[in-house]
Amino acid sequence: MPVDYGTVAKIGAAVVLPQLGGFVNGYLTRREIEGWYSKLNFPSFRPPNWVFGPVWTSLYAGMGYASYLVWKTGGGFSGPARVPLILYGTQLALNWAWSPIFFSCHELKWSVVEIVALTSSVAATGVAFYSIDRLAGLLFVPYFAWCAFATVLNYSIYKLNAPSKGSSATITEITDTDKKN
Repeated sequence: MPVDYGTVAKIGAAVVLPQLGGFVNGYLTRREIEGWYSKLNFPSFRPPNWVFGPVWTSLYAGMGYASYLVWKTGGGFSGPARVPLILYGTQLALNWAWSPIFFSCHELKWSVVEIVALTSSVAATGVAFYSIDRLAGLLFVPYFAWCAFATVLNYSIYKLNAPSKGSSATITEITDTDKKN
């Protein structure tokens, strides 16, 4: 059976696209891991840092392939796949936005708000994908499960590091003070 290089290229592009944001965010947040992030208080269920890279690489590959299936089966942006693909783009943008909010801006509270929006959009995208291509929808199940876990983790980190009542200090101000001492 001959290889259809056009199809292989389309699948490859769909799988690589979500990885791009992951690579950029990984590069941008790497320095924060050993600095600001390491000084936070964490819940006991936080996975080791090395888990996040392989998990996200796998999830990005699955969501990328799912987007290809929906695009192919649903007639691209001119067919019934239009709304599911728009939802896909929305959740991908929310996915890529979380890391800068959390790691670069140190906005623990706003990262919780953002990840709730992300997890909701992942659920909506998975359901919409399922209506076009069953496998594509099922590929979103582990992604949704991970985002739900990440939401609980993010909220727990926020609660463990939120300023005490009556204080208006932010986590940045607290860690900046620690650096001066």
